[in-house]
Amino acid sequence: MKKLAGVVAATAITMTVLGGTAMAAPAGETSGHDDHITFSDAASWFMDGGGALGYGAAAVVAGAYAGIATTPALILHSLSKH
Repeated sequence: MKKLAGVVAATAITMTVLGGTAMAAPAGETSGHDDHITFSDAASWFMDGGGALGYGAAAVVAGAYAGIATTPALILHSLSKH
């Protein structure tokens, strides 16, 4: 079961990392001031992106473990009522 959780988590993390490029801003679109990206802008985006990636990965792993752990109980509970 732990191996399955690892596969699920790795797949979800991979999709999160690769799917983020689809949401990226088009070239030339910056903070709205002008077309020049400053070091401060780049550093801020890097830190925000790293934090979001870490939080997202942790949420995916926690959700996968919780889902795998509770699914058998939920199935048995639904069958016992009928």
